[in-house]
Amino acid sequence: MLKWLLAVAIALVVLTVLSPWLSKYGLGRLPGDLTVRYKGRLYYLPFASTIVLSLALTLLARLL
Repeated sequence: MLKWLLAVAIALVVLTVLSPWLSKYGLGRLPGDLTVRYKGRLYYLPFASTIVLSLALTLLARLL
């Protein structure tokens, strides 16, 4: 359980950093992705994109 939680946290950080580049390809605008404005700052939480990329990478790893 701890490994899964750590993997999701790392994926969220990576997707947050790469969000400007990934938004050109449609990721980051999925229904489960949240954008929150709090005290003048914009916070981006890409939950759905994390799941989609995790599934894609899992399938790729199993095929190899």
